[in-house]
Amino acid sequence: METCATRDLNARMGQNIKDLLDEFPVMGDILKSYGIGCVTCAVGTCALKDILEYHALPDAQARTLMARLAAAMGLGLAPTEEPAGPEPAAPRAITYSAPMQCLVDEHALIKRWLAAIPAFARGLDLESEADRRRALGGVAFIRAYADRFHHAKEEDILFTRFAGGHEIIRVMLDDHATGRRHVQGMQDAVAARAREALAAHLLGYRDLLTEHIRKEDEILYPWMDRQLTPAEVDDLAEAFRQADRRAAPGLADRFAQFIEGIEPSPAARHPA
Repeated sequence: METCATRDLNARMGQNIKDLLDEFPVMGDILKSYGIGCVTCAVGTCALKDILEYHALPDAQARTLMARLAAAMGLGLAPTEEPAGPEPAAPRAITYSAPMQCLVDEHALIKRWLAAIPAFARGLDLESEADRRRALGGVAFIRAYADRFHHAKEEDILFTRFAGGHEIIRVMLDDHATGRRHVQGMQDAVAARAREALAAHLLGYRDLLTEHIRKEDEILYPWMDRQLTPAEVDDLAEAFRQADRRAAPGLADRFAQFIEGIEPSPAARHPA
């Protein structure tokens, strides 16, 4: 028989997390203790039930987490619904399918660019033609590698395998759109020789993509892997291989050289 507390909890499970965190701020600390970073998410439109599905905690941890969240919302659960469970464990190692590993590997070069951005932005003089070319090289890297090569795999291939308007995919697409606005802002700032505007867009892009990649590597890709059958994984891998064959020859190597050219030297990264 469904109790009032269970009925109220089920209703709360359908609410978006931003509204719940506004009403019950302590829930943010509870989620964070389980490695669920909803407080720092700029969107916060995922329903609570979806967040728990995306993170796929072990059963005992999931039950303990639900009891703690219910208590934070002033709801009680019957003991039979919430046996005692362990405290949150250390983050688990993630094993990806071959196509998801392909995307994770592509993130590596993008993360090197993100790490280089602060020093890159500080060192640019937009009155210098050489520095304007360097800045536009960064724009070209994002557009050709991060967007048309990497994000296209997600938008045109991966995401199309998941019907139903999943909120987490909408959030990723919103991030892609925001990133493109930053890139256009970078190009406009170079044309206007507006150094501060360029730095703001570079750093905004870095912050956005750093969190975006973390969500994909730790949440989105593992969740997608759990939904896919072995045959679907094979089909996805072949679609990625075809996309790679359509890409410009030597694309990754060419942009790896660009990143190497702008990365701070070891001495600069680790001054004596």
